[in-house]
Amino acid sequence: MDSPYARELALSFGALRQAAQLSQSIISSRDKGVTEKDDLSPVTVADFAVQALLIATFKSAFPEDTFVGEENASALRENSNLLRRVWELLQKSQLGPDAQSCAVPTSEEHMCDLIDLAGSSTPSKAGRTWIFDPIDGTKTYVRGELYAINIGLLVDGKQTLGSVGCPNMSINAAAPLRNENIDPAGDGCIVYAVRGYGTHARSMKAPVSDTSDRHVSRVSTTSDDIRFVTCVGIVDSALDNVHEVIATRLSANFPGCDLVPWVLRWATLALGLGNTTVWVYKKRDRYAKSWDHAGAMLLFEEAGGKITDVLGRDIELTAGRKMSGNFGFVAAPDHLHGRVLEAVQEVLREMGHEEMLA
Repeated sequence: MDSPYARELALSFGALRQAAQLSQSIISSRDKGVTEKDDLSPVTVADFAVQALLIATFKSAFPEDTFVGEENASALRENSNLLRRVWELLQKSQLGPDAQSCAVPTSEEHMCDLIDLAGSSTPSKAGRTWIFDPIDGTKTYVRGELYAINIGLLVDGKQTLGSVGCPNMSINAAAPLRNENIDPAGDGCIVYAVRGYGTHARSMKAPVSDTSDRHVSRVSTTSDDIRFVTCVGIVDSALDNVHEVIATRLSANFPGCDLVPWVLRWATLALGLGNTTVWVYKKRDRYAKSWDHAGAMLLFEEAGGKITDVLGRDIELTAGRKMSGNFGFVAAPDHLHGRVLEAVQEVLREMGHEEMLA
């Protein structure tokens, strides 16, 4: 892709290749160093190590930018064994094929400081903000299933670049895709976009200098066929029974592609394995997290998708670490979005959930 962000893209490719190798190296490990966060979601040694690798790499290249990441280092500072394992994993990453293009922390303390830097920052309305999700889909990752690594760049609060690594998903994956459908060849892929330059895909194994990337076709502007991408298992944040009713109202098969990681859902939509996703949280004060969506949503938008929240509002990514300016998601091809949004709101009212639209 020939764009003003060629340097940023190249850095993301090398970092994602290195992060994929790092995370894949412990997939077969019996003990992945899983701990539980305050919100009861799991985190592994790979989450910490990948976040440290990404922040060190991008902060070295762009020291004046802001950095936001999912994790903080409190668990590492409290658990010396966990700290040691993450540090050792990072040291091994220096042996990878993209080691020269990536940076690593200089000490355990520096590693914790970098993780905390991003773990306490919020997206800025002005200037450049990098947003990282080191392992999206930790629940599926620890089971050896599909997961993703997200790198997003906001410029003045707007999505400008998204680069998503799918270490164990095939670039030729077919619908309906499930969490267990890992790439039998073990190649993985990267799906990426720059605002105004379309969405592209490349093999994770392709060298950074490879220019034979595949341009992703834009979603059809003539078809009225609705194909869902959603999640019906493991995750319990969705409003009960609503999503299948919405799909039925739209004459769509349900669930379609059934995936836990949000970043992977956006990449799957961009690749055309589905064209619609709807998400209504079970509580009105439940909000999405910026690292699950920033940058990754751009993949679908640059492929011809439109994304709003359940109330039809544009997505705001600078409200804080959580996207408190929005509630849920409605995403579909631009020409179908209004129809999908109307169906969502009708079903919510009919099922007695008017409070979700307040």
